[in-house]
Formats: sequence, structure tokens, C-alpha cells
Amino acid sequence: MKLYNIKDNSETINFAGAVKQGLGRGQGLFFPEDITPIANLDALLALPFVPRSVAVLQHLIGDEIPEITLTAMVERAFAFPAPLVKVDDETYALELFHGPTLAFKDFGGRFMAQCLATLSEDGKKITILTATSGDTGAAVAHAFYGLPNIDVVILYPEGKISPLQEKLFTTLGDNITTYAVQGDFDDCQALVKDAFDDEELKTAVGLNSANSINISRLVAQVCYYFEAVAQLPAEQRDKAVIAVPSGNFGNLTAGLIAKALGLPVKRFIAATNENDTVPRYLQSGKWDPKRTVATLSNAMDVSRPNNWPRVEELCRVKGWELSDIASGALSDKQTKDALKRLYEHGYLCEPHGAIGWELLNQERTKDEVGIFLCTAHPAKFKENVDEILGQDIPLPAPLAKHIAMESLSSVIPADFAVLKEKMMNK
Repeated sequence: MKLYNIKDNSETINFAGAVKQGLGRGQGLFFPEDITPIANLDALLALPFVPRSVAVLQHLIGDEIPEITLTAMVERAFAFPAPLVKVDDETYALELFHGPTLAFKDFGGRFMAQCLATLSEDGKKITILTATSGDTGAAVAHAFYGLPNIDVVILYPEGKISPLQEKLFTTLGDNITTYAVQGDFDDCQALVKDAFDDEELKTAVGLNSANSINISRLVAQVCYYFEAVAQLPAEQRDKAVIAVPSGNFGNLTAGLIAKALGLPVKRFIAATNENDTVPRYLQSGKWDPKRTVATLSNAMDVSRPNNWPRVEELCRVKGWELSDIASGALSDKQTKDALKRLYEHGYLCEPHGAIGWELLNQERTKDEVGIFLCTAHPAKFKENVDEILGQDIPLPAPLAKHIAMESLSSVIPADFAVLKEKMMNK
């Protein structure tokens, strides 16, 4: 797999290099030089999830990883299902929360861990630095927990993620270090970018990132879009419209890559909360990020989405119009209403998925079949969901275990000098 730096096309790299390096020069994102459609798509969709995912990843990555090795990596990473659940005759929920940390980030986080374990030089220390607005932190922490020669540092906005989300990754210790940053998620992302611009720090700790900017996480997410369409009745596949709850826009990027590979998705809907930089941009053509607002759907509280340049690059390469991507944003009040109405339809969800469902309803035409992505288990937002629905959602075992444990996190200001000192002296 050959990739180039979107900001500096002269910088090219293979898949292994991009996984280990994370970002390119000038904080540029790596992007595949070639995304060719997959032949014999019907046969591919007939395969089980793991063999199909191996085929999709091998098509993207090429021969850098032998098939037998890649198969073992996928079997370990995707050791849980992604069921498509029927809500009504024309609407389905793709449940991506059946992994160990009950969120869609388990797919990318676990595959990235397998990639680094397979591709890294023996004995060379790696430090994973990542920012999370909720679910990435837990997925990365659990995927890398206890792995030799890998330290993980996770930044998250203090007081702006759900208590259950926080407990899943701040209670592990060992090779997992967590910092609550006095700021918002954009401040956390800025610290990560500053770290990658600091050559002394990069060299000293072997810096890498597990955010969705890392190509290994992105290609892993492509696989569950194929799984979604494979579970649709054959006669509905070419009518599929997929609503994607969107924060940093890695999830939508992966869906668009799946479409570029030939997956029969008619179109996508970018669903956001009040942090609506992208919907406003698609409507006005003006990129105007505002200060991040804290919402019920905190994993989408991102005003400067890091992966958006990949969306624009893919549309440019494929000759697609950005305007073909539908979009919309909901307030917290609208989100609560959507969550209640979805529950009345017989489906228990949480704020992110409810936003996807509502915007799918608003955008889908009568001749289309809708899929909305459910990115996290409702119990991860138990306090809010219980209050909105008047329910008492039972805690799944992973959450019940960690809620009783002590948080090991430290609070730091949104100051790179402070973060650098802590990482250098760890």
C-alpha cells in the first residue's frame, strides 16, 4: 500500500511506515495513492465477517502483510459481531458496540494494536499519544493494555465525557497513563499535534498516535460498512443510505472509502450535534469552526475535525461532489426528542445513534433504505439515557467492573510544555 501526505504530496510512505509514523510532515494526513474497486462484490458480500474483512484489508494494504498473518490479526481484532438490527421495514441500526469497551472504536483500536505488534521493530519502545472525546480512550487503552514496549498516554477534556466512559480507561494503570486536560477536545487535539511537531519528544519516546488519523484505524473501520450491507436483503442493497454520527469524521471517511471500493451505498449523511462546522461548510462553502460546545453526544463535541481533509481528498480523487454528502445537526433538545421517539419505536439507543436516526428520517426518501450507526452502548450514557427515557438501564459487565475502580488520572492545563515534561520524565 502506497500513501502520500495530503499536505505535502512529495512525502510518500508504505502502510507499515504510515502506521508507525502516524502523521506526515506539516501534520499532514496520509492518504492511499490508489483505491481501486473490488471485483466480484457479490461473492465478497457472501463471505463471513472475518474472511471478508481480510479480503478487504488485503485489497487495500497489498502484499505488505502475508495473508496468513493478516488473517490472525483480524481474528484477534474483530472477535465480536456487528449486527444489523431491523427497526422497521425501511430502517436498520448497525450496532458497533459489542466489543470489550462497548463502542465502535474497538474495531480500529484493536486492529491498530495488532498492526503495531506485528510491524514494529523488536525491542523498540513506542509511546501512543491520543486524544479522546469519549470512546477512543477506552478502546485504545484496552487494546494496548499490557503490551510489551508500548506506553499509552491518553488526553481527554476534564469534565466533558460521561463518568462511565472515563472509568473505562482511567482505571487500568500499568502502561496506560491518562490526563484530564483543562479545556475541550480541540485543546486535546492541539496538544497531540504539538507533540508530533516536537522532534525531541518524538525521538525520545518513539511517538505514535492512535487517533483516527492513523491509517490502520481507518482501514479497519471500512470493514464494518461491508458487514452492514452484507446483512441487508439483496434487493435493498443499492438503495442503502447510511447516516453516520460524526465528530472527528474518521467514521465517515471509512464509509466513503468503502463506497470507492465498490460497496453499493447510494449516499451518506453526516450527522452532527451543535458542533456543526461541517454541515455549515457544506451549505455555505465557508469553513468557520466555532468554539466547541458541550452536548449530550459528547463523542461528537469536535469543532475542528482532523479527518475532514481526507473526505475532501477522496471526493477530489473520485470526482465526487462534496454536496452529494447530506448533512444536518441537532440541538440537545432535538436529540432528547429523537431518543424518546426511537425508544417508542421499540429500539433503545443513546444520543449519538439517536442523532443518526433522526437525520436519517429527515433525509431519506421513500425509495431508499436507511442504516444509522449505533456507535456506543446506551449504558455508557446511563445517567442521561435513564433521565430522558425514565428507565434504569442495567450496566453490562465491563462497565459494572470499572465503575467500582479508582480513577488514576491526573489533571493538567492545556499547555504543551507541561505535557512534554511529564512524557519526557515518565
